[in-house]
Amino acid sequence: MSEEIKKLLPHRDPFLFVDTVEVSAEDGKITGYRTFTENEFFFKGHFPEYPVVPGVILIETMAQCGGAAIKKEGKLGDDKLFFLATVEKAKFRRQVRPGDKVRLEVENIRISASMIKQAGKAYVGDELAAEASWLCLVGSADSL
Repeated sequence: MSEEIKKLLPHRDPFLFVDTVEVSAEDGKITGYRTFTENEFFFKGHFPEYPVVPGVILIETMAQCGGAAIKKEGKLGDDKLFFLATVEKAKFRRQVRPGDKVRLEVENIRISASMIKQAGKAYVGDELAAEASWLCLVGSADSL
């Protein structure tokens, strides 16, 4: 994990799933990357003989990418935390295995002081692996 990502997200190992994030100044396009290694904690149980990244981890990875981008752009205060509240339209199209580098493409749908609505897609190469939209509640640690 880069030090930049650690400054943008409160998550830490073993639950930090974004390696890098880029935001295009021109169109606001959010792109992130995560390479899942054979050492991920969840592969011990999902599944030992045929390791696959769980779908919920792919959703969490997309949401973390979107959150890191919002922090990077300065759209929310540094003291703000956001928590998944809903996940919609989740679809899983391709397995993600150890060694796969996942490209995350996230779009902001709506951002306010109390919530973030985003949608994203996760790709391995040019193949769509997962997609979903989600809503996060925003607040300080003592208000949520």
